Amino acid sequence: MAGGQFGWIQAALLQLILGVNLMVMTPTQARSLRFVTLLYRHGDRSPVKTYPKDPYQEDEWPQGFGQLTKEGMLQHWELGQALRQRYHGFLNTSYHRQEVYVRSTDFDRTLMSAEANLAGLFPPSGMQRFNPNISWQPIPVHTVPITEDRLLKFPLGPCPRYEQLQNETRQTPEYQNESIQNAQFLDMVANETGLTDLTLETVWNVYDTLFCEKTHGLVLPPWASSQTMQRLSRLKDFSFRFLFGIYEQAEKARLQGGVLLAQIRTNLTLMATSSQLPKLLVYSAHDTTLVALQMALYVYNGEQAPYASCHIFELYQEDNGNFSVEMYFRNESNKAPWPLSLPGCSHRCPLQDFLRLTEPVVPKDWQQECQLASGPADTDSKAAEKSSVQVEAENGGWG
Repeated sequence: MAGGQFGWIQAALLQLILGVNLMVMTPTQARSLRFVTLLYRHGDRSPVKTYPKDPYQEDEWPQGFGQLTKEGMLQHWELGQALRQRYHGFLNTSYHRQEVYVRSTDFDRTLMSAEANLAGLFPPSGMQRFNPNISWQPIPVHTVPITEDRLLKFPLGPCPRYEQLQNETRQTPEYQNESIQNAQFLDMVANETGLTDLTLETVWNVYDTLFCEKTHGLVLPPWASSQTMQRLSRLKDFSFRFLFGIYEQAEKARLQGGVLLAQIRTNLTLMATSSQLPKLLVYSAHDTTLVALQMALYVYNGEQAPYASCHIFELYQEDNGNFSVEMYFRNESNKAPWPLSLPGCSHRCPLQDFLRLTEPVVPKDWQQECQLASGPADTDSKAAEKSSVQVEAENGGWG
């Protein structure tokens, strides 16, 4: 269904209206995992763009800009294998369509990452092997057009109130101090790259391009020293905080990451009242998606989400029949996922407390809170209303 609703919202609201009590379920004999939601970033990719003086242009990359690399495919296959091991005994060892639903943004790199991940999570065996020479099977990955995606592609827009908040953020002491402290540095980078309109909000593009080139063994220009790269990296992280924090973080969350959080809350609520839905819901998206969600949850660590990093929500039914939510963040492939605790709650957070604590950052009416005069329009027909942030974000600009 367009928008990735799956009919879950309506069903959840119906059950809540009917007075289903999440806290009084039939007791189980032992604590058990009931439902998992994953949000991960795509794997290693080529740069999304270059700069005028860059000696490496698009033909340097086998598939062009913004595309998943072989390294990225392997990262997600390995993540799929790790998830297969983590959820052994919860998920079937073979793919069952009733158990899994995968939604991706409509970018090649996120769609392909999901496919590589599923190849690691559900390698075919027995009757599922359609060719004895191929250890792979097709598994559906769902998406909607980029212009219609109001769940996973951030920043969300058009949203006049969000743009107003960004303008106000630019007037804060923190933003102003960053501008002053980095003015000469930005002038240097602009001169070396040939970019004429470099700002605190766009310099991340330069870091991203240089990072991708260095990662793939290309020699960086002399001006891109380790000290310069460290400073660019810090400004890149600042740009994420500018988008989703620094100023009025809770309201920004209601207009951005809280939209995805609302869907996750709905799914958790419904799974606590039903056993008829998938066991695993997967979102394949971008670093901005992860940051927007984690800022809304107040668990963001201040750094860009690495390739193939994964935020995990696990819904458990306790031995007394109540439900709890545990969160983890897998941002290192050679370590177990880090436990995350929602502020004000323990790591094993009772579902009712999780819902109560996250309620303030979930929009009641996104359109109204964005101060939109009419319903969200297809951005193809509203190009004139695109903000500077949206222009940077579109067509692979973030992620």
